[in-house]
Amino acid sequence: MNRPIGEPLHPTARELPPPERLASYPPPERWDDWEEYDAVAWPRKVKRRYSLIPTICFNCEAACGLLAYVDKTTGRIQKFEGNPVHPGSRGRNCAKGPATLNQIDDPERIRYPLRRKGKRASGQWERVTWDEALDDIAGRIRKALVEGRPQEVMYHLGRPGHELIYLQRVFHAWGIDGHNSHTNVCSASARAGYAFWMGMDRPSPDHANARFLLLLSSHLETGHYFNPHAQRIMEAKMRGAKVCVLDTRLSNTASMADWWMSPWPGSEAAVLLAIARILITERRFHREFVRRWVNWQEYLREERRDLPLTFEAFERALEELYAAYTPELAERESGVPAATIVEVARAIGQAGTALATHVWRNTAAGNLGGWQVARALELLVVLMGAVGTPGGTAPNVYNKVIPAPPMLPPPGKVWSELLMPREYPLAFFEMSFLLPHFLREGRGKLAMYFTRVYNPVWTNPDGLSWIEMLTNESQVECHACLTPVWSETAWFADYVLPMGHASERHDLMSQETHAARWIGFRQPVLRVAMERQGRTFEWTWQAHEAAGVGQVWEEDEFWIELSWRIDPDGALGIRKYFESPYRAGQKLQIEEFYRWIFENSVPGLPAAARVHAEVRRLPRRRQRLRDPREDRRGRRRQRGSRHEGGDAGRPGRRDRDRRGRARRLSHAVAAARVLLQHAEGVALARAVRARLHEEPRPPVRDRPRAR
Repeated sequence: MNRPIGEPLHPTARELPPPERLASYPPPERWDDWEEYDAVAWPRKVKRRYSLIPTICFNCEAACGLLAYVDKTTGRIQKFEGNPVHPGSRGRNCAKGPATLNQIDDPERIRYPLRRKGKRASGQWERVTWDEALDDIAGRIRKALVEGRPQEVMYHLGRPGHELIYLQRVFHAWGIDGHNSHTNVCSASARAGYAFWMGMDRPSPDHANARFLLLLSSHLETGHYFNPHAQRIMEAKMRGAKVCVLDTRLSNTASMADWWMSPWPGSEAAVLLAIARILITERRFHREFVRRWVNWQEYLREERRDLPLTFEAFERALEELYAAYTPELAERESGVPAATIVEVARAIGQAGTALATHVWRNTAAGNLGGWQVARALELLVVLMGAVGTPGGTAPNVYNKVIPAPPMLPPPGKVWSELLMPREYPLAFFEMSFLLPHFLREGRGKLAMYFTRVYNPVWTNPDGLSWIEMLTNESQVECHACLTPVWSETAWFADYVLPMGHASERHDLMSQETHAARWIGFRQPVLRVAMERQGRTFEWTWQAHEAAGVGQVWEEDEFWIELSWRIDPDGALGIRKYFESPYRAGQKLQIEEFYRWIFENSVPGLPAAARVHAEVRRLPRRRQRLRDPREDRRGRRRQRGSRHEGGDAGRPGRRDRDRRGRARRLSHAVAAARVLLQHAEGVALARAVRARLHEEPRPPVRDRPRAR
């Protein structure tokens, strides 16, 4: 965490003596008891002591690491800063991460379960207990399952916060096909383009090591995975990489690019195919990769039976196939000058296998046939052989980890026509935006409807249709909105159930932010802080109530308790999936759920946990590490002794080696402590070898000693 001291920003600072020790972040070994001056009290020096508890941001999908500073005196969260050992964000956060404090302190947030009193959207609410809400909702779901109406239970979400496998576990146990999402008004088109290429629907570009970056309307400095991506894009530029942005608007990313190509909306595929044509005709593509990995034999057999079954014949076929996509055609279609397209294409050819590309929404989601843009972009990656290479673009599963949970049930044999109707056989995700129309047509009804991190009344283009659906109690019998704040959709709910923000819930997260695999553990920091003091809680909402937050809960525990009440006697076959793997027949606790995952589904973690035990043997805070030149009583050895190798005033080679080993051990133990903390949890970053970072860090140079 110590870094080389660079050139100061202010000229006067050059005259100041160099600091002996500067650190960007508190060292992990001191997170349990960290002391610093209160910035608000300046110029007075007021010391405050904190417990630093790691968690994961929830304000976008990147899942960057956060450190919550919990004041040891007040028990309140004072601030959020970046987690330096999180491998994706590396301690660097955008404004949305620290803004989590504004969310948890929001005076208008929902703090207790609410139930409507009058008609829907009348604005009349009454406070109820969690038991009352759970019993009513569980009774409705149980009745639908017992009566053979599993398709009438639906959960509709925008972003879950945890991996989809958690929800799959719940709904498979219930035997329903009830997972609905917003993806078809978001990223489904881009996902389809990638999936048709490789069966995996997201790219994972290695921006940091790329020689050429081609970004399509991704605006990665403030867009998808923007913080981890932006860091590595800038690192690549500093190493000399070239950046080209194909985006109609001049985004921040485009303003920093070497080329900004501004096409007419929807014409991006023409530009990409023109680039592909140049790579093919000028033989700038990776012939061996294409020969080995592309099914060109099948193509010749099915499409060009007039040609011999040779790779040379396939190359001729490729030239003929893309002959029409000239730079001049692309210029007419897009408005991008043909000369610029040629220049960019040849720069891509020079990059070789270090071509990092990305497209997500915008051009893929906002245009008819936008999925073809993602296909055309991946064509360039395949032509250059930049699939899974250093500086290339990997399928997302290369860099994403989804540990298996305990007792994963088989999927239910149910198909909901309200999600995937027959007339849309090529739909890549649920046709969620058509739900009000399907219900209006009489295709079914919903006995229980959940919304979570989703505001269709505001988000979807036909919000009035959703209002019509949500106010019709014959179409939606009961609507529960799981939300931390009010929204247009929550206003039309029967139950408004308060769920936690980033620092108030348990989740596992793993995203393909860069060329590495990592797991992030989100945790309710106030509960963790109080449990460290010896207090115990059955549920997270009880800890939040004790901390003065209110009865704010979390989805993980909500689904466990709801499932238990749906099938209290186990007759429906649901309860067994929510029993403890350590206490036969007893209700699963959230600590046990993640304990089982960490013990059984994260390779190397149990072994690294043994290193964690060494933390207890390290010197505690304010205890001085013994200098290798001192004896056991703290007395400095005489110069020239055999322990110093005869070099007066300097530690001998043997002592230097010993000190180096001790330093490496303490770093490894500190890393393990940050990575593991077992039930307390924290960002699990490359836990196999208990390494702090996946990239080598710059060396810290000692200041010259006075002679």
